[in-house]
Amino acid sequence: AYLYIPNGVNVDLWRPKGTTASYKLGETFKSMEAHRADFQIFTGFEQKHAAAGGDGPGDHARGVASFLTSARARKTAGSDINLGISVDQIAAKAAETATRLPSLELSADGVRKAGQCDSGYSCAYQFNLSWRSENQPMTPESNPRAVFERLFGSGSAKERAANLGARYASKKSVLDFVQADAKALHRYLGRSDRHKMDEYLTGVREIERQIEKAEAMGLPVDPGVAAPDATPGTYKEHLRLIMDMMVLAFKTDSTRIASFLMAHDGSNRSFQEIGVNDGHHNISHHQKNPDNMSKIAKIDAFYMEQFAYFLEKMKTTKDVDGKSLLHNSMIVYGGCISDGDRHNHDDLPIVIAGNAGGAFTPGRHVDLGEDVPMANLHLRMLEEFGVKEKRFGDSTGVLRKI
Repeated sequence: AYLYIPNGVNVDLWRPKGTTASYKLGETFKSMEAHRADFQIFTGFEQKHAAAGGDGPGDHARGVASFLTSARARKTAGSDINLGISVDQIAAKAAETATRLPSLELSADGVRKAGQCDSGYSCAYQFNLSWRSENQPMTPESNPRAVFERLFGSGSAKERAANLGARYASKKSVLDFVQADAKALHRYLGRSDRHKMDEYLTGVREIERQIEKAEAMGLPVDPGVAAPDATPGTYKEHLRLIMDMMVLAFKTDSTRIASFLMAHDGSNRSFQEIGVNDGHHNISHHQKNPDNMSKIAKIDAFYMEQFAYFLEKMKTTKDVDGKSLLHNSMIVYGGCISDGDRHNHDDLPIVIAGNAGGAFTPGRHVDLGEDVPMANLHLRMLEEFGVKEKRFGDSTGVLRKI
């Protein structure tokens, strides 16, 4: 699982002191003390494709776009977006026959796939962590109830069977219509438009294939809990409901892969529930102002408390082998900007939780001692997932220090 936080952090209060198991947690991690043995803090990761590289402003869009792809986003606000497949989708393709859903894409933010957002970059880059291909973002779901119903259907067991059957039939009829219409239109299109149409139809066929697989697998298991509200009362409730859905998805083996955009980079959300009325993005350009730094620290601590909630849920939920979901998982928490004032993409704030079934060694701070591409981490996680890739993005090797 991957959880993304925006706008950088208060680096001084995030950074731990010392390395190995005897390190001292930074103030930001107070809520994580009970889980100290369950995660590792890393110093030294970089994501160079988030940097300007001659493309000028747009660090927030490039940050979200490159976090899981380790690829450079083409600077455009039009339909000619170009990036790369994300690591979660490589894993999803490898495991697509094992679970009802190949992956879950989640957000507690707005959902946007087009238009201009950050300094000439398409909103698709800034609001989508997961990419099926270089020009097909995986639109996240932000409605907790919709996530629940996608996983388990709606109503009683009998109603779920009827509802899911009706939903599949409806989707199939729409897909049949779309495909017939597209074929009729295809011969009138120019070469460039035909290419775009072919990409669109590939996406349609993928949806059709997922419907057929879901029908073959029968009804989802009963999650044993009621569906959540569609509109949570607070941001905290929203984050936690989405996290609850992730835990349920893993517990029922509905999917083994999830990404969660807790907020898009550049988000100017205020946090009145913790006494921060200013917009997050505004104060992230802190210019070392003590008041701004204090507010950033409060926001960092808020996000970390939600992550601690998620780890607690994962730790207290049993997997099929009797071990906890957390023990059998790999969870990356962090963002693609370190200091929001500098907009730097090195020394990234990255936490890796879980044991990967015993392959990882949590409970320590690992200083990589140099700038190591995030892609090296992605390669290692793919390897532990059973997927062998020689290269990914700008990788220079497989990370072994986990």
